[in-house]
Amino acid sequence: QVQLVESGGGLVQPGGSLRLSCAASGSTFDYYAIAWFRQAPGKDREGVSGISATGGSTTYSDSVKGRFTVSRDNAKKTVYLEMNSLKPEDTAVYYCAATRGPGLLYVAMYEHWGQGTQVTVSS
Repeated sequence: QVQLVESGGGLVQPGGSLRLSCAASGSTFDYYAIAWFRQAPGKDREGVSGISATGGSTTYSDSVKGRFTVSRDNAKKTVYLEMNSLKPEDTAVYYCAATRGPGLLYVAMYEHWGQGTQVTVSS
């Protein structure tokens, strides 16, 4: 079992940067692939980025590729999402999620979710 808590969201101007953190509790964090999803008002939740349990494999949606970077520190039980060159369309609530399965960016594959953190990109 793993519990997840996101932090680091906020208001940023277009072109700016933010770093989100996903802190986990539980003894089996190393076994979980972690992904970041986001949900804008009136839209479905979409996958943004994922990282395998060991950190050796990462994946990104086309909309964030080249701008976002996911990483993890298993000793600290934390996953990070570095977001650069932010755009207004990146505005959403960002969630991290954990799965014992393959870390593909499909909502239904994830058993454990954080409460979300708001990211707003606006001038």
